[in-house]
Amino acid sequence: MSYGIQLPIQSLSTLYAEGWEARAGPADLLAVARAADRHGFAYIACCDHVAVPRRLAAAMGTVWYDPVATLSYLAAATERVLLLSHVAVAGLRHPLVTAKQYATLDHLSGGRLVLGVGAGHVPEEFAALGVDFAGRGALLDETIDALKAALGEEEFPAFHGRRFDFADLGQAPRPARRPRPPLWVGGSSPAAVRRAAERGDGWLPQGDPRDRLPGRIARLRAIRTAAGIAEPAVIGAIAEPLYVGAPTWPVGRRTLTGPGERLAESLRAYRAMGVDQVQLRFRSRDRDELTDQIAAFAAEVAPYLDD
Repeated sequence: MSYGIQLPIQSLSTLYAEGWEARAGPADLLAVARAADRHGFAYIACCDHVAVPRRLAAAMGTVWYDPVATLSYLAAATERVLLLSHVAVAGLRHPLVTAKQYATLDHLSGGRLVLGVGAGHVPEEFAALGVDFAGRGALLDETIDALKAALGEEEFPAFHGRRFDFADLGQAPRPARRPRPPLWVGGSSPAAVRRAAERGDGWLPQGDPRDRLPGRIARLRAIRTAAGIAEPAVIGAIAEPLYVGAPTWPVGRRTLTGPGERLAESLRAYRAMGVDQVQLRFRSRDRDELTDQIAAFAAEVAPYLDD
């Protein structure tokens, strides 16, 4: 079972951001990304919102780094870690624009892109960009289909859909990953699970509790089988907050704490459900504590994950 991390600092939602992140900047973001790269994390991830309405700003914050710019910046400073958009609200942009941006990122990073996409949830954001919020599900379905064509091996991709229609339009550079970068679908609604099953290379559930994951994984696999798709989807999960070792400060009752073997035993339960990769979030009071936690996980927990 592989593991990755949603980067701190690049989004400051009150649901998960630590207090120190509001005072942090690019140097701190870079240090965390390099720590994840150095210590064997499978991916680093960045969120996506173009604009946050005032009514949601108190909870969501307005700090949401652009994922293409952020992951490109970090690609140049890392060597092997995958670069995941978790998730890009793909329906807000024409698929040729998205393909141009992410193909360039994949090309520059030597094939390290994983394109995670989701439907979005903020009506005002869609309205400001002239996109129909109510129809965002069907829009994302077609956008994914168009992206598969646009990110494939053809320099002049072709796609003919209800909303998007293109052919004889060349885009280069092409992605380094062949036949195309992986495309993971985010969301836990029935529609999102269906979308991931029928169209995705992977599924990114959004914080599903442990007792709900097995049923959704079974449904995804059943839909995929019924659709005649032989290739298994990469199944993800977002773990509870973690703190490796014995914390000396209040880390919250939901946080998993303790020695490496105990934490690994808890995380292996995800593998038993059919999860292939788990996203981690560490409690921390500053950048150094976070990078220390990343190092501690790699040294004390990771060796026991596949026992």
